[in-house]
Amino acid sequence: MKIACIHSDTQTAFDRFSLLRKNQRLVTPEEADYIVVLGGDGFMLHSLHEYRHLCKPFYGMNCGTYGFLMNDFSDDDIRERIQSTKKEILHPLTMDARLISGENVTGVAFNEVSLFRRTRMTANIAVFVNDVERIPRLVCDGALVATPAGSTAYNFSAHGPIIPIGSNVLALTPVSAFRPRRWNGALLPHTAIVRFENLDPDKRPVYVSADFKEWPDVISVDIKEDRKREVYLLFDQDHTLDDRIFNEQFAVGD
Repeated sequence: MKIACIHSDTQTAFDRFSLLRKNQRLVTPEEADYIVVLGGDGFMLHSLHEYRHLCKPFYGMNCGTYGFLMNDFSDDDIRERIQSTKKEILHPLTMDARLISGENVTGVAFNEVSLFRRTRMTANIAVFVNDVERIPRLVCDGALVATPAGSTAYNFSAHGPIIPIGSNVLALTPVSAFRPRRWNGALLPHTAIVRFENLDPDKRPVYVSADFKEWPDVISVDIKEDRKREVYLLFDQDHTLDDRIFNEQFAVGD
């Protein structure tokens, strides 16, 4: 088993990387069978984007704050731990956006694709699902489409639903919706194609983000799940991603 190890720029992550390097023979991500990621959820997200083209499984160990996508850190029996993990397959979202400048941009997101207002004024957004206009004018701070893995992140903070892995469902969630007042979002089949159209791009500009990448002055954006792309996350058997997502729905004390 060949193992690569990458780490965030925190002191904790570097110290734990140094500890692993003393006890393990490490190779580059290109040479590895598995990529060990030391950091928090944000660094794991960056790592998925940077190394997903290698098609190697990622095993994260938490050196951050929350670590929803990470396992607990331990330098004991790392190879045995990896061999006994459960593999989760994540399919990202792809987005195609048209900007005021006339430029077309594309992005990939493992958590969510979001639209947000750029000024003090609310955004006016039309919402389409599979080319059918579902909301002619959503007056809001923004809106997003989230994957199951991303449903516990910003989607959950915006009062969107938590979605189990493997449910073949996406979350469509408004951010601070003013009109329609009682619209809280929707659960969509993973095959759905969502389009957001900015109804007033000159007066009420919005920007779009795909995970951590952003583009300003959006006119429209199309979002769908990409089943041709996938990444593999490894989790310890006693604390799988399914367990974490299930437990989040009952975390009433947080």
